[in-house]
Amino acid sequence: MASSRVFIGVLMAVFAIVFAAVSPSARAQSMAPAPAPVSDGTSIDQGIACVLMLAALVLTYIIHPLDAPSYNLF
Repeated sequence: MASSRVFIGVLMAVFAIVFAAVSPSARAQSMAPAPAPVSDGTSIDQGIACVLMLAALVLTYIIHPLDAPSYNLF
C-alpha cells in the first residue's frame, strides 16, 4: 500500500516537471524581449559632474588659504 502511494507521488512529480517544461507559457517567458533601460545615462553624467564640482570646491578651499599671508594652515 505504501509503495503504491510512493509510486503515484513520483509519477505525479515527473508529470508536473514534464508539463512545466513543455508548457507554452514557459517558452513565452524565455523569449520575451529585454525590458527597456531605466536610465539613459544622463543621471549618471549629472552625478559625475556633481562629484567633480564638489572636488573642485574642496580643492579651492584647501588651496586658497595658502595664498593668504595671515592664515597658518600648518
